[in-house]
Amino acid sequence: MKKGFIAILAAVALLATSCGMGMGNTGYGYGTNTGYGTGGGVLGNVLGSILGNVLLGGYGFDASSLAGNWAYNGASAAFTNQNTLNKAGGVTAANNLIQSLAPNFQAAGITKRNTSFNFGTDNTFNAQVNGIPFNGTYTFNQANGEIALKTAAQTLKGNVMKTNKGIALMFDANQMTTLLQKVGKVNNATAVAAVKQLAQSQNGARVGFELTK
Repeated sequence: MKKGFIAILAAVALLATSCGMGMGNTGYGYGTNTGYGTGGGVLGNVLGSILGNVLLGGYGFDASSLAGNWAYNGASAAFTNQNTLNKAGGVTAANNLIQSLAPNFQAAGITKRNTSFNFGTDNTFNAQVNGIPFNGTYTFNQANGEIALKTAAQTLKGNVMKTNKGIALMFDANQMTTLLQKVGKVNNATAVAAVKQLAQSQNGARVGFELTK
């Protein structure tokens, strides 16, 4: 598997090993607002939504599965660097990042009603962030989860992953800042700066939205 979201499988492996699964250390540190790494049925959640969809099936979905209308459901985060994963603590670190992201997205005005992405089967998309519409074309690389959203003004490059409730659309610090500030016209500069700082707090971090249909 190509580098890119290298952190996620390792977190699954580490978690499984700690629970007696005996898996090797092979990949990724990932979290969403749905509670990975926070007790209860953690192992079932991770194995069901990440191991089942990533280890055994690429990134869990193909371009046709990406098609449809997806609404904001909460914050998401991932690490793309193995060294960061080891230092940060994997799934727990991703969830800590999410806990900090969520109130800043809320302060920025991001809600289920005003933030959504519609991906067409013809590689066109229509979206809105903070109620500001934008559209264009997109390319999706099923092999590594990379996505590029091309509008008349710019191209946003990010990553998409399957979650247990939908998908996570994530970007690096600069791309997320562009999405919030230039595309979404978010006028809460403090919230935008906080999101950018969180994305820059760990090498190889990606931050963004969990989206559900």
